[in-house]
Amino acid sequence: MLPLLLPPLLWAGSLVQDPRYHLDVPRAVSVQEGLCVRVPCFVYHPREGWKDSDQAHGYWFREGAEVSTDAPVATNKLDREVQKETQGRFHLLGDPRNKNCSLEIRDARKRDRGSYFFRVERGTMKWSYRSERFFLNVTALTHQPHVLSPGALEPGRPGNLTCSVPWACERATPPIFSWTSAAPSSLGPRTPFSSVLTLTPRPQDHGTRLTCQVKLPTSGAMAERTILLSVTFPGAPQSPVTRGFQGDSTVLVAILEAAVKIPLLFLCLLALLVRSCRRKTARPAGGTADATAIPG
Repeated sequence: MLPLLLPPLLWAGSLVQDPRYHLDVPRAVSVQEGLCVRVPCFVYHPREGWKDSDQAHGYWFREGAEVSTDAPVATNKLDREVQKETQGRFHLLGDPRNKNCSLEIRDARKRDRGSYFFRVERGTMKWSYRSERFFLNVTALTHQPHVLSPGALEPGRPGNLTCSVPWACERATPPIFSWTSAAPSSLGPRTPFSSVLTLTPRPQDHGTRLTCQVKLPTSGAMAERTILLSVTFPGAPQSPVTRGFQGDSTVLVAILEAAVKIPLLFLCLLALLVRSCRRKTARPAGGTADATAIPG
C-alpha cells in the first residue's frame, strides 16, 4: 500500500519538497507590540493541474497546523474560517494568481510570535510550503509619543499642546490618548493619531509635569512622554535645570577668582615686607653720611 499512498503525500508537499515549488519570503520578521508589519512573499509553482480561469486560494498557517482541519491565520478564500485571535489583524494582501503571497500583520501581539507557512490551491494543484516558513518576532514597544508645545506659556492665557504618534499604523485600531497635568485644562480637537490639550496655566504651574499617555487597545501596549511646563511671568523662577547649571557656574567662577586673588594678595604683602626690611637696613649708613656732609 505504501506506493499507492506516496504520490498524494508528495503532491501535498508534506514530506518531500519539489524544487519546482518555491517560496521567496524572509526567514525572520520583527515588529514592535501594537504596530504593523508587512511580510513580502512571492510564490512559485509549476503550471500543472490548473488553468488561467481557475481561482488561486492562498492560506497562511501557524507552524504545526493541519491544513485540512485547522483554521488558517489569513486567507483570501471568503468561505474559509480563520483563527479568531488573528481575525481582522492578519491579511493576505497579495494575489497568488500573480505569484504574490504577501502578508500584513496589524496590531501585533506578543502571542503572535512564532513560525508561519504558506499554502496555495488552484485547480487540482495543492501545495504547502512547510520548509520555507518565516519566523515572527514581537518585541516590546519602545516608541514614545511626540508632544508639541508652543514654548513658554503665560498665566491665564490658553495654549495648545499636541500629542501625536506618527509611528502608529494607519490601518490599525486608533490609539487611546490620555493627559495628566495639574494645570487647568480641557481637551481640544483630535484625529485618529493625535490629541490636543488646551492649558490655561497659573503661575504655580511653572515647572510642573505634563504627561501624554497612549494606549494601543488591541495589543494593550502603552507608551508615554512627560515634559515640564514653562510659564513666564514677572519674577518667575527659572527652570530647575537652568538654575542648576547657573548655580554651578557661579560657584566655579567664585572659586577661580579666589584662587587668583589670594596668591596676588600674598605676593603684594611679601613685596611690602621686603621693601620695609630694606629701608630699615639702609637707614644707619645714610644718617652718618648726611651728618658729615652738613656743616656744623
